[in-house]
Amino acid sequence: MPKPINIMLHKKSRLLELEFDDASSFKLPCEYLRVYSPSAEVTGHGPGQEVLQLNKENVNIDEIEPVGHYAVKLVFSDNHDSGLYSWDYLYELGNSYQEKWDDYLARLKQAGHERQQPASN
Repeated sequence: MPKPINIMLHKKSRLLELEFDDASSFKLPCEYLRVYSPSAEVTGHGPGQEVLQLNKENVNIDEIEPVGHYAVKLVFSDNHDSGLYSWDYLYELGNSYQEKWDDYLARLKQAGHERQQPASN
């Protein structure tokens, strides 16, 4: 699996920019990273136990903490700080962004939740 060679947070636009050693790069919204957190709070403890995350449109990342040579811990502005984002998982989130984002929007709609427009900074 590719490894990141650069991680840059763009706080104003709420984007995490990732560059990998295979020349791929991704700009992932903080909201997307928050709603796809690998934590048990979001994923549950097994298939079918996922918890739909609501009202995360304005979430930002406050801190990025390295974890060994394999992951980062993202500390979000809503105080969510559990779950480790491994390099493999970040790469997967980047590669499947559109599919996962569309799925998230469909699940919001199915739940009857209307997503708010993020506040401009």
